[in-house]
Amino acid sequence: MNADHATEPNPEAAISVRGLTKRFGSFTAVDGVDFDVARGTIFGFLGPNGSGKTTTVRMLTGTSAPNAGQARVLGEDVALHPERVRPRFGYMSQKFALFEDMTVAENLRFYAGVYNLAPERFAEQRAYVLEMADLKGRENELTANLSVGWRQRLALGTATIHDPELLFLDEPTGGVDPVARRQFWDLLYELAGRGVTLFVTTHYMDEASHCNQLAFIYNGRLIAEGAPADIRHGLRDEWAAAGHPGEPTLEDVFVDLVEREGSVSRRGTTG
Repeated sequence: MNADHATEPNPEAAISVRGLTKRFGSFTAVDGVDFDVARGTIFGFLGPNGSGKTTTVRMLTGTSAPNAGQARVLGEDVALHPERVRPRFGYMSQKFALFEDMTVAENLRFYAGVYNLAPERFAEQRAYVLEMADLKGRENELTANLSVGWRQRLALGTATIHDPELLFLDEPTGGVDPVARRQFWDLLYELAGRGVTLFVTTHYMDEASHCNQLAFIYNGRLIAEGAPADIRHGLRDEWAAAGHPGEPTLEDVFVDLVEREGSVSRRGTTG
């Protein structure tokens, strides 16, 4: 999981993290994590609530400084030069940063202004976003009147209005119904097909299969990393030996890993 912290970040990766650590007083929220995210892939960052997912994203987006380690985003040290990388990525928070007293079109125009889009460029991107998110015909609707699923689509639109190379999505499907979740992932596939790198945090294990690569975080530490099939394969022999039918799911793997981590922690406390 954790590579040698002396290894330099990978300059070819969209995101390359080495020894990234964040402490709040005596509490370590993120504990020396290492991982690489290849350009043009969907990277799933999974773990239960409070495991360190959002704290990691805050460090990767330059809104929180690490206590140790390094994160390079699109080739830049984001802690040292956040201004160089912020115009090149988008961020969709789990609470949908939208202005509810504005219309759909007004929200898109506001975020276009944040990214200093020229009028011609905004017109192009506005047309694309409305088409991509299936918001055409809803431009003049007040955001407060939209359902959660439609606000989710608008939030994705505002996060991609500047055509970013990289998109961070922090628990983007929380609070929406299963149909809206599936439709939202169809939108993410479309973005990935255009070459956008996606970094998605979630605690929904069924969403992990949508990703090219996964990293499981628990109590601030990475406990597994790899392609979904490879991660499942790691538990296959033990699963069969225990008499369980079929193949282990990613949720089965995660539960097994968490139980092992808990066992190690208890031994460390009592030993």
